[in-house]
Amino acid sequence: MTVPQCLVISCEHGGREVPPAYAALFQGHEALLDTHRGWDPGALELARQMADAFAAPLHASTTTRLLVDLNRSVGHRQLYSEFTRGQDRTRREAILRDHYRPHREAVEARIGQLITSGCQVIHVASHSFTPCLNGVVRRADVAWLYDPRRPAEVRWAEQWLKAFAGRAPGLALRRNYPYEGRGDGLTALLRTRHGDTDYVGIELEVNQRFVASGGEPWRRLRIALIESLAAVLGLPRPG
Repeated sequence: MTVPQCLVISCEHGGREVPPAYAALFQGHEALLDTHRGWDPGALELARQMADAFAAPLHASTTTRLLVDLNRSVGHRQLYSEFTRGQDRTRREAILRDHYRPHREAVEARIGQLITSGCQVIHVASHSFTPCLNGVVRRADVAWLYDPRRPAEVRWAEQWLKAFAGRAPGLALRRNYPYEGRGDGLTALLRTRHGDTDYVGIELEVNQRFVASGGEPWRRLRIALIESLAAVLGLPRPG
């Protein structure tokens, strides 16, 4: 019997909002919030479009990652930024309670419920990356991050990349770049909760140059990603 596939979309760095209670921490540093350090430009726009195309659940945060990084585990050195890691324990715990755990727990709960219902969950975490970091140019336009030790994730990444390549020729496509897919993150945590046949976690990374330029190239990229995802899911081309 074929196991149904259920798509879940998440976006951990969808905005650069600062909750009012923490505005003073960023006073004089507002410009940094608009950079790649503050958020993933374009990631939420793409996540929403994917979720709409497939009527899939979307879990997204618009709080700046400089308050707390939702894609880092508690205890990770990059969980807090230089603006928040020096706060006392009570305040750091309040940040986790109010702005970290609600998103993480909602994603975990949704995926757990779908797996319990008999689905294989395909979790796409929408991210974007800066074209140049510390003077090093990133040689990719779109990348798929996954754990190479999990056969289902390997197959999924390969199939999606191939389907996308046919719709967007000429782009530089990479796997596990510019980050390692097996590194710390929400997908890594979920892999410890669920087996390879139940959970497929893919972090989708798009070069922010498309977002910055906007217009037709950015629109075509989003459409190609959605159409190729539909092809891998075995669904008709979204209308």
